[in-house]
Formats: sequence, C-alpha cells, structure tokens
Amino acid sequence: MSVSVRIPTILRPYTGGASEVTIEPGEDTLAGVLTALELAAPGIAARVLDDAGTLRRFVNIYVDDEDVRFTDGLATPVKPGAHVSIIPAVAGG
Repeated sequence: MSVSVRIPTILRPYTGGASEVTIEPGEDTLAGVLTALELAAPGIAARVLDDAGTLRRFVNIYVDDEDVRFTDGLATPVKPGAHVSIIPAVAGG
C-alpha cells in the first residue's frame, strides 16, 4: 500500500528537501503512516508528535481532505493511494 505524504517547508530538511514522500506503511492508519515516515525521514516524528505520542496541537494533519482532529486522530484509516498532508498551524492576527 503506497501513500503520499505532503511535507511542509519547515520539515523538508528531514526529507532532503522533498515536498512529498511516498511511503509503504505497515498498517493502514495514520499512526502507521507516521511510523513509516519516521523510518524514511528520521527525526520528523518528534516535530509532529509530542512526548506522549499524540499529535501536537500546532500541527494539522489531513488524510485526503479530512482533518484527523475530527475523525479518529492517529487511528484514522488510510487507504492505499491516499494523500496525507502535514500542515503547521499559522498564528497571527
């Protein structure tokens, strides 16, 4: 099962500058995708997950067009061919 992960500019040093990474997750959930992404780009998981292993508040992740905060979080199902987007939150006024 192949999944594409869109990488924001701030995290591209972990992917050698790549804006998108295609991975083969071991399980069909967002947690599986992030585990495979960490294997492909060591250090990136620490920027997306907190010390407790949950999604950081300032990072938004979408599986296709669904915000995982409103689905099942790390347990969100990821189908073959899905597009996962990591989007840092923007603050300001």
